[in-house]
Amino acid sequence: MGAKSDDVLDAFMEGVSEVSRLINTDVEAVTQNDPAVTDIGEVILCYPVVKVMLHYRAAHLLYTLGVPRIPRMLTEMAHSATGIDIHPAAKIGEYFAIDHGTGVVIGATSIIGNHVMLYQGVTLGAKNFKYDEKGQPMDLPRHPILEDNVTVYSNASILGRVTIGHDTIIGGNVWLTHDVPPGSKVLQSGAIQQPLFQDGSGI
Repeated sequence: MGAKSDDVLDAFMEGVSEVSRLINTDVEAVTQNDPAVTDIGEVILCYPVVKVMLHYRAAHLLYTLGVPRIPRMLTEMAHSATGIDIHPAAKIGEYFAIDHGTGVVIGATSIIGNHVMLYQGVTLGAKNFKYDEKGQPMDLPRHPILEDNVTVYSNASILGRVTIGHDTIIGGNVWLTHDVPPGSKVLQSGAIQQPLFQDGSGI
């Protein structure tokens, strides 16, 4: 093991206590957001978000230290086990919770503040890419920024480098590609109620 590897190992070990602290805030966030929780042990042993965040937070630390491949391997292990896909380069604050979780995607340049809650099927993705002169996609900021105290309900897609202001609620199934000011509530159009089908007619 070379000197550089020793330095990375030392830095990782120094960062483990912060990873542990952040994981504890994530567990607490789940207990604060799910009335079905019976005790902290249940959250730690049964909730997929804990497995995902343990992998992600360790992977993110390794990513910031410049370790290649291993961060992606860690997050892909959690992705395979839970259906939650978080890129290790994403920046996620403390007290982060995902309820249920299957189908959640958080892109590489996403920035998430503190006390953010996501539900299943949420996508924080890119709207489009820019290409260099060789036709290769450029690694530029292209994913959303979620400020503190944001809740995003199931199957919402927030795309592009947009900012969702603090204390905002994004409703389920919303397709969002623009900034949202703090304290907003963004909902999809109301359902249209039709009379009962008759004579075998459909929609």
